[in-house]
Amino acid sequence: MDFVIHAAALKQVDTAEYNPFEFVKTNILGSQNVIEAAIDAGVQKVVALSTDKASSPINLYGATKLTADKLFISGNHYAAAYPTRFAVVRYGNVMGSRGSVIPFFKKLAGEGRPLPITDVRCTRFFITLEKAVEMVVDAFELMQGGELLVPRIPSMKVTDLAHAVAPGAELVDVGLRPGEKLHEEMISPEEGRRAVSVGDGKYFVIQPDLASWGYVTPKGAQPVPGGFSYRSDTNDRWYSQEELSAIIETPL
Repeated sequence: MDFVIHAAALKQVDTAEYNPFEFVKTNILGSQNVIEAAIDAGVQKVVALSTDKASSPINLYGATKLTADKLFISGNHYAAAYPTRFAVVRYGNVMGSRGSVIPFFKKLAGEGRPLPITDVRCTRFFITLEKAVEMVVDAFELMQGGELLVPRIPSMKVTDLAHAVAPGAELVDVGLRPGEKLHEEMISPEEGRRAVSVGDGKYFVIQPDLASWGYVTPKGAQPVPGGFSYRSDTNDRWYSQEELSAIIETPL
């Protein structure tokens, strides 16, 4: 096996608050198992899938994914004398993935029922399944080991998504779930100090702050502004309701 994508995780925010033991076993200890097995098997490159909830986490799920991120970055120290290298990709909600709110909204709209919104002020990062897959493939091409790759993608208002799925539907504000954020973040201000823009602005890379395996800043990388962070509410790119409608109607 030459390349491995580590996509396994428990991901439900509220379930993690209720049952943290299982999330620690799967998301943290499971990630350590993948790292050690990859080194033992002589795998060349391993890419782990992360989440926006790992940036400045306020919930147990985000904390376990942040820990997994750090295990994968530090796995390059562990494997410094071996050929195996590790990197991480971090993105937001994936349209069409299992657990996506879109099928749920469609079901309720089809039954003529109102759509529950956790908070009408909520904003989120949204990426299409096609772009998420493309990003993972690009990560294998770009990585030296130690990168945390973040896509530059639009944000959207949750209310715009609901209206795109079911125009004219009644929206009911039901409040945030335990551990849920009002706005999402993919690069914290502290991580922003180590971030650069690559791929003609297509991605951000959070560079490792300690790299014993010989990491160097990618050629052509551009520095980000001072005090940079990447949040869904302060993003400079936004999906319109019309754009969301077009994406939702496009077959996967």
